[in-house]
Amino acid sequence: MPILNSILGWLNTKRLYQIDLFRRYPAEVQTDTFMALLAKAKNTEYGRIYGFESIKSIEEFQKRVPILDYEGIKPYIDRLRHGEQNLLWPSEVKWFAKSSGTTQNKSKFIPVSYDALNECHFKGGRDIIAIYTDLHPNNNLLSGKGFTLGGSHQIDNFSMNSYYGDLSAILIENQPWWADFIRTPSQKVALISDWEEKLDKITRETLTENVTSIAGVPSWNLVMIKHILNHTGKSNLLEIWPNLELFMHGGVSFTPYREQFREVIPSSGMHYMEAYNASEGFFAIQDNPATDDMLLMLDYGIFYEFIPVEDIALENPRVLTIGDIEIGKNYALVISTNSGLWRYLIGDTIAFTSKSPHKIKITGRTRHFINAFGEEVIVDNAEQALKAACDKTGARIREYTAAPIFMDRNKTGAHEWVIEFEVEPHDLQEFTVELDVALCSINSDYEAKRYKGVTLAMPVVRSVANQTYFEWMRQRGKLGGQNKVPRLSNSREYVEQLLVIAAQHSLS
Repeated sequence: MPILNSILGWLNTKRLYQIDLFRRYPAEVQTDTFMALLAKAKNTEYGRIYGFESIKSIEEFQKRVPILDYEGIKPYIDRLRHGEQNLLWPSEVKWFAKSSGTTQNKSKFIPVSYDALNECHFKGGRDIIAIYTDLHPNNNLLSGKGFTLGGSHQIDNFSMNSYYGDLSAILIENQPWWADFIRTPSQKVALISDWEEKLDKITRETLTENVTSIAGVPSWNLVMIKHILNHTGKSNLLEIWPNLELFMHGGVSFTPYREQFREVIPSSGMHYMEAYNASEGFFAIQDNPATDDMLLMLDYGIFYEFIPVEDIALENPRVLTIGDIEIGKNYALVISTNSGLWRYLIGDTIAFTSKSPHKIKITGRTRHFINAFGEEVIVDNAEQALKAACDKTGARIREYTAAPIFMDRNKTGAHEWVIEFEVEPHDLQEFTVELDVALCSINSDYEAKRYKGVTLAMPVVRSVANQTYFEWMRQRGKLGGQNKVPRLSNSREYVEQLLVIAAQHSLS
């Protein structure tokens, strides 16, 4: 162990020096990243179409290469999934991270190259450890194993030439052979597709391990922790893993889960670090436990651009680079990556909290959404599902909004829909079932979280009286054509206000 600690210490020192460089020289590092991406991809089909070889500046790149969302890049991805290569990126691309879809697609399939695996995703994981070790030099992470919960989608064959699954499953599948010596559960168990079988086998396999860290999405890990506690009859996780000291989390906001984790891990020595990692790339790491912002990682083979949110619907929006941003403004994130996503509009919005170094907070999505459990339900999903439920039950909707019901130790999460019907459904329970079925058919991430009700229970639909929404908007000073009812929210603020008004109406 002393030798291993010495080697890790040397590697961490070297890496921390590199991180300090991009902290001090962000524009220069991003320019180098940009030029390296173009040079490597100049002979791809996309690179030849847009003349990467002759592009000499970021400004020229922005004039010549279009900004695309998933629908725009999907024709290339479809060809890649069928085995064509050298389309967007020169090295082989055969892995595709499956995530929730868009208006036209139930699921997105994001290309993940070997360059992205090694220089972005795995590098991000190593950097979390390097930063944590620097913050807590007396840690004991290496005395035990890291607990990593695999994704809800196993690795599947699309064709003989490509595979798809949750990003977490792809990372587990591509980890080096020695990874099982430092992580638990084993790769075989972590990639089990049936969630209930996975819960049982993970519990049995990990109970006797010395787990010192946990990594993953808060909601899924909370389900796993509750299963372990119920199985063992223990009151908290430290009775099982007494040396647990770090939870590395990401994917959804940690705010609703923070107190629940403190309940099941009651230790002042427990540390939490947030990471902003997605199917498209690993973007940022919380490097200061005293703040809830994250350091934007600028040397992972990703070139960043930023569109002011107020410009997002414009035909020619302003597009800024790292040297042009302002603190506190909301920006839509645009990325060019070492998986061949060129000027890709990821759909997330961020705000900078600092420019020296560049630190960010995730502020939401470019559209209203619910993503409390990793389900990424967008307004278009909601509109389609509500229409299907109305068609099946004869209902008509005047107004609606929805929000999460956050899980606690004794219950799973759910979505709560507050609906003002113009025509009530003949059976509200049937309407609820049809809404749930339609959402599962439209959104694969929602479908995965609803599987056997482990993470998400059946939706709760509240029918409220006529004029409830009018009164709510009046009280908020939002009457008038320019003010719209927010359809989806990751917060319960709107739903709680509406339920108070609905209760007042029922008493009057």
